[in-house]
Amino acid sequence: MNIAVNTSQSKYHVNEKGYFGNFGGAYIPEMLYPNVEELRQQYMQILADPSFQAEFDQLLRDYVGRPSPLYFASRLSQKYGAQIYLKREDLNHTGAHKINNTIGQILLAKRLGKKRIIAETGAGQHGVATATVCALMGLECIVYMGSVDIQRQAPNVARMQMLGATVVPATSGSKTLKDATNEAIRDWINNPVDTHYIIGSVVGPHPYPDMVARFQSVISEEIRKQLLEKTGKETPTYVIACVGGGSNAAGAFFHFTDDIDVELIAVEAAGKGVHSGFSAATSQLGRPGVIHASKTLLMQTDDGQIVEPHSISAGLDYPGVGPFHAHLYESGRAVFLNSTDNEALAAGYELSLLEGIIPALESAHALAKLTDLPLKKDEVVVVCLSGRGDKDLETYIKHLK
Repeated sequence: MNIAVNTSQSKYHVNEKGYFGNFGGAYIPEMLYPNVEELRQQYMQILADPSFQAEFDQLLRDYVGRPSPLYFASRLSQKYGAQIYLKREDLNHTGAHKINNTIGQILLAKRLGKKRIIAETGAGQHGVATATVCALMGLECIVYMGSVDIQRQAPNVARMQMLGATVVPATSGSKTLKDATNEAIRDWINNPVDTHYIIGSVVGPHPYPDMVARFQSVISEEIRKQLLEKTGKETPTYVIACVGGGSNAAGAFFHFTDDIDVELIAVEAAGKGVHSGFSAATSQLGRPGVIHASKTLLMQTDDGQIVEPHSISAGLDYPGVGPFHAHLYESGRAVFLNSTDNEALAAGYELSLLEGIIPALESAHALAKLTDLPLKKDEVVVVCLSGRGDKDLETYIKHLK
């Protein structure tokens, strides 16, 4: 596995100023400037170091369990009339794609001499993945999580605590992912010298969106190799992934952005309906703005106040989207669709019954859009199954009919 280092020729990846097209940058308070500038100046040099890459590869292989399988879903394929493959990120250690990034960032933090790690989490998978690598490396771990998410993701809170992390509730605003991120940024401002902030998605100030995308790009690197082995061709017809901030989608899309014959399908959370007032469909409802120190698409009122998002899945409950995805949307390179809470639940039940795989509710949003695509039997579809559904069982059971 190779961390994608040289991508400067792609018009869809970050430029030298930290922007993806019109989106990105680092809109940070002065007190955070030294932290972010330290990262910006050193991250590519560290990522390109052969010893870093060797340690990253070894941990992905022996600790995370990569490569994750590319599974041909025969019954799902039969139902939808296409060749459907699932990229099984749910089989990674900790149960989701998040571990790919936290392994990379903890190694980066060690090389920068940091002793204390902070993180934000929504669905809890990033919090678990951060607590896991902190336990592995013997570093202090503080995870900020919205108090609403703490209630609906109790199993993941217990995992974090068992791994030695301190879970701090965010009690402002909607008490979800946005508010947890705000609290983590405040902590970082107050502890600038010894603390590294492991951001869990392709959001935040440059270089985070680019850095996280590079750590997650192992997903699409593996997909290309696995498809060649299984189908004789590296490129599929479609790659489908759910998008909140968008790290699993960034990883699944990364090595296909310049293959214009591959259709990239990003699926956001429509909640109770795109225009219901209870939605997180950022591309449909958002417009350019700044959130968590980067310029991107953001759900906001006419006077610039953030509109509270809603999704049944905690990991998609975010009012913005990463600048990488904002650029894919604005440029037309990716098609942005959305699934309602009920559509995601139905897709989760369907995969469970047809393939014996219970997906995370986030991943179920992506699966739900198979119904909307004009699929043909010879077309190859890859769906990024970003996480497993253990954490969502209570929600599934509550809605089971």
